Amino acid sequence: MKTISLGGNPAPNVVLGLMRIQDKTDDEVRELIATARDAGIDFFDHADVYGSDLHGCERRFAEAMQLTPAQRDEITLQTKCGIVPDGPYFDYSYEHIVTSVEGSLRALDTDRIDILLLHRPDALVEPEEVARAFDELEASGKVRAFGVSNHTPRQIDLLKSAVAQPLVANQLQLSITHAPIVVQGLAGNMQGLDQSLVRDGGGIVDYCRLHGITVQAWSPFQAGFFNGVFLGSPDYPELNAVIDRLAAAYDVPAIAIATAWITRHPADMQVVLGTTAPERVAGAALGSDIPLTRAEWYELVRAAGYRVP
Repeated sequence: MKTISLGGNPAPNVVLGLMRIQDKTDDEVRELIATARDAGIDFFDHADVYGSDLHGCERRFAEAMQLTPAQRDEITLQTKCGIVPDGPYFDYSYEHIVTSVEGSLRALDTDRIDILLLHRPDALVEPEEVARAFDELEASGKVRAFGVSNHTPRQIDLLKSAVAQPLVANQLQLSITHAPIVVQGLAGNMQGLDQSLVRDGGGIVDYCRLHGITVQAWSPFQAGFFNGVFLGSPDYPELNAVIDRLAAAYDVPAIAIATAWITRHPADMQVVLGTTAPERVAGAALGSDIPLTRAEWYELVRAAGYRVP
């Protein structure tokens, strides 16, 4: 498993997201985590809203794993806050952030969160309130590092106007078929091409590279926004033909090539797996350090239907 630097600390470039484990048995959760650990994944991604009830998946993880202090020290636990499911709406107030973290600590049965992300932008954000919450959580040792999710460059700059701590990660949707944050720059200033449109502030990958922020790619195998995977889909015959050929060449499953397309990027991104199938976790992890050539990487972009001028 290849490691990258996240906030100055080593971290695997493939991590396991646990948003779908609430209905899994103890044995199923433990098998999933064991498979991840065997593959070199010691970084686990949560959120307070994952599960059928608040903190549901965090609680299920802790109940199934029953980690000793030594076992807890071996892993990185990341969680998120800011989404209020009743509504829904978003809340980056001091009270909500602190209350959410307290709930996550109880649910995860731990004394600290290694990384806390602000989940989705709150249009009513007051950076000074976020800063107050971060300062208190850091000083108490309850949170060790902070980041964001689904944020644009300007939204990050706004937070940084008040927040003292470095923002170490930005979790963004990215897959071969959902790649506007990567491919927009390939077709900049091309008239009449949707791919050339600047979205969400533009240049977020370059911005993160310039500011030492790790991009964490969520839904890495989704065709779009939770509308099915592209792997093996009849909607993407050309792309799957290329993936299958590369998989055979590198002697890995197709899912590893989909992972490798992201991990090959020099931004040193992390791939956030959302599957609960151990075999898919193991297969995806094999893409951690596959050295796709430039020609292969761009061939996948073209096969996904993007313009490479």
